[in-house]
Amino acid sequence: MIAAKRGIRMALLTLSLILLATLGLGLLLQWLPARGKPKPTYPQRAPFLGGGGPDTHAWSRYHIRYYPMTLLLIAFEMEMMFMYPWAVVFVEKGAMAVMEMGMFLAILSVGIVYAWREGVFRWQ
Repeated sequence: MIAAKRGIRMALLTLSLILLATLGLGLLLQWLPARGKPKPTYPQRAPFLGGGGPDTHAWSRYHIRYYPMTLLLIAFEMEMMFMYPWAVVFVEKGAMAVMEMGMFLAILSVGIVYAWREGVFRWQ
């Protein structure tokens, strides 16, 4: 019992030392190249936009109506992504694989039906 506790303590100590050494090396590698260089001024750090600052935030450019269609696309893509390997497993597993895929498609179908009821398929 005591030997097991000692082994666990040694493993934790070793892990802690490795983590500290990795953190120290990472910080050192970040600090070394920048220590002799002067800091850039704000105009040098600002992104280049043809001389002017941005009028709006980047997230405000996308209209909210595109998000439901994107979620629907992700639902269809997930369905297809899991159906290809399922075809290989179906040969080995048989009816159990059919039941699992049926449950998966039922869950995704709930999302598609919800999107349909919300009017995602209607283009304006």
